[in-house]
Amino acid sequence: MNYQQTLDYLYSQLPMFQRIGSAAYKADLDNTIAICKLLGNPENKFRSIHVAGTNGKGSTSHMLASVLQSGGLKVGLYTSPHLKDFRERIKINGEMISQQNVVDFVEKYKTDFEKIQPSFFEMTVGLAFDFFADQKVDIAVIEVGLGGRLDSTNIIRPAVSIITNISLDHTGLLGNSLEKIAIEKAGIIKSGIPIVIGETQVEIKNIFVQIAKEKNAPIFFADERYKAIPMHHKKNDKLMLSSNIEKEGVLKFENFESELLGLYQQKNIPTVLCAIDILNQIGFFLSEKNIREGIKNVIKQTGLLGRWQILSDKPLVIADTGHNESGIKEVLTQIANTPHRHLHFVLGMVNDKDISTILNLLPKKASYYFCKASIPRALDANELAGQAKSAGLTGNTYGSVLNALEAAKAAALEDDLVFVGGSTFTVAEVV
Repeated sequence: MNYQQTLDYLYSQLPMFQRIGSAAYKADLDNTIAICKLLGNPENKFRSIHVAGTNGKGSTSHMLASVLQSGGLKVGLYTSPHLKDFRERIKINGEMISQQNVVDFVEKYKTDFEKIQPSFFEMTVGLAFDFFADQKVDIAVIEVGLGGRLDSTNIIRPAVSIITNISLDHTGLLGNSLEKIAIEKAGIIKSGIPIVIGETQVEIKNIFVQIAKEKNAPIFFADERYKAIPMHHKKNDKLMLSSNIEKEGVLKFENFESELLGLYQQKNIPTVLCAIDILNQIGFFLSEKNIREGIKNVIKQTGLLGRWQILSDKPLVIADTGHNESGIKEVLTQIANTPHRHLHFVLGMVNDKDISTILNLLPKKASYYFCKASIPRALDANELAGQAKSAGLTGNTYGSVLNALEAAKAAALEDDLVFVGGSTFTVAEVV
């Protein structure tokens, strides 16, 4: 098979959560364990950092990888889902795995995998671990796919574990309360391994404290140690998110810059800094220069897409992958803080989210452009428009995300704001 045939095989033969949803979710680690045994347990051949959480785990993973890369290390990065290219999931120092590596891996193990019958995600985890071991990375940042306890990535023994935050998402699989979801995410806490919690949430803090105590795992709440105080500014014609960073109430980093413009990154940066403190305590030597360069150049060094990403000016067009209640609230706060005359909202969602809750959060005065991303999980545009109408939102439906975006841009005046979001997969079609 060539590369395209290999991808077609993976997409068509292996159950894929990204496309079909919960039917592809395997609620145990048996397949991953079998795959990694077949591969010679590559997950034991490199050091790692494990990152879970409802929101922010992708940004946090990319920032950590970028800082480690700035420190001169060979850094693997495994994330999901991809936006444009399957190979985005598996990178070393910002470079995607080659098409040939993907083809060779599938060709070599296809027959054995057919006996195991893995999901798309399980196979991809095996590919990533095998590639990182083969390429002898110094460390790999591994993002959890869904949940934690039963996620395929949860066979590693990392140097540090991270849980960014907890909010309601994938409730059909992880539980319908913060407490239940917290217990699933806390499944990545390992015996004796430091755990960083990004956000202190009073109602679930004790769950993490108790499980960490049972596992004899040192626990750190990043927002109790670090605080980022933000302001936007332009520098050398490039917009940067600039912050002053306080550590335990004392100014630590002044004018701390990032290419990531989402104000919600103020929650992720303390998490990254807290994890770096721990890494430095266990033998990594990441300087202030490494930290500043890594965070400032995270997009340039890792290729991260879809986080408050400016697509064009006049009218200002922005895309963001925030898609659950908590993520959408962060996005709406930033929209409100972005000067504009009128909001044009290109909206597409998937059918397994709490759609009515999200629709009721959205501004009633905006013009909506309802669309459907080209995956089976996506909600039909007419159905979305019908539910939106019940929430007091008005707009037209379009045959594709691109058609919706073109219509929004055509209708917008120069000082309007066009926003594209509601789903990772909606954003994937425009970035």
